[in-house]
Amino acid sequence: MPSAEFDKAAEEVKNLPTKPSDDDLLKLYGLFKQATVGDNNTAKPGMFDLKGKYKWQAWEDVKGKSKEDAEKEYIAFVEELKNRA
Repeated sequence: MPSAEFDKAAEEVKNLPTKPSDDDLLKLYGLFKQATVGDNNTAKPGMFDLKGKYKWQAWEDVKGKSKEDAEKEYIAFVEELKNRA
């Protein structure tokens, strides 16, 4: 179960003054999924679902990372994004 600090970071990321880059958004997505679900256990999307493929790959890239480590990395990355603005 995600910590209160993780939940707070997930809310804060929605209110960043500037929109993160696509790469940053994919990193956030992968870490969020890893922290909340664990390892990616879904089938890779088809070749015409480009957005789905990128999101799937972002999650797959953090496979093997513990939920706790993914949560800590997500929180730290949100803080980094807040400081960029």
